[in-house]
Amino acid sequence: MTDRTIVITGAASGIGAATAQRLAGPGTALLLTTRGNAEGLARTAEAARANGAAVETRLGDLAQPGFAAGLVTAAREAFGRVDQIVSNAGRAQKADFTTLTRDDVTGALAVNALPFLDLVQAALTDLVASDWGRVIALSSFVTNDIGINGTIFPATSASKAAVEALARTLAFDLARKGVTVNVVAPGYTRKVGGHAALGQAAWDAAAEATPSGRIAEPEDIAAAIAFLLSREAGHVTGQILRVDGGLSLL
Repeated sequence: MTDRTIVITGAASGIGAATAQRLAGPGTALLLTTRGNAEGLARTAEAARANGAAVETRLGDLAQPGFAAGLVTAAREAFGRVDQIVSNAGRAQKADFTTLTRDDVTGALAVNALPFLDLVQAALTDLVASDWGRVIALSSFVTNDIGINGTIFPATSASKAAVEALARTLAFDLARKGVTVNVVAPGYTRKVGGHAALGQAAWDAAAEATPSGRIAEPEDIAAAIAFLLSREAGHVTGQILRVDGGLSLL
């Protein structure tokens, strides 16, 4: 028997891996997924099991129709239900707006926004039936702080803004049904075991540009996610929590 079953996407490295490790414990079941980093996903799963969690893993591309629904089915088959979702998987894409293409934007939506919709729709009956229904979508500082550090991500900005709008609308729709839906928007966050969109010089400049004087660690973001998934956060919904060291103050 488990207290809650959580689906976490992008769990092989970085924020997703840190979140899985933060949440792992007796009474928690985790369905962890990533697109291609099988070795990293196995490490995350091993660490979560060592902390007492029941864990299942799946490899696949959330941009492919049907994969997200399959994750929900897998969680139900393994653990009986889905109580919480952490929609973390995504990809950042630098671009110059003058060379931005339609395919860039539709591709970013397919990777960053549509999987959130697919996951929630597939799990909706479980979320509403749960006494601990929670949904977290990961956004980014690029929706709010465009052009900081001389780097822009127009397609990523558009797709993450879509995630925020979908999440806030869903929060309103589910508020009377006892399910909370929130967004965590990290600032510059250290990449651990995954692909980094910036070179080291740019990361150093990012730390200098952040009021706190440092970039976030994945564990900083995981702590915010863990709070919003907690029972204590049951009256917090429809919010965008910026975990950015003050970057959004600029």
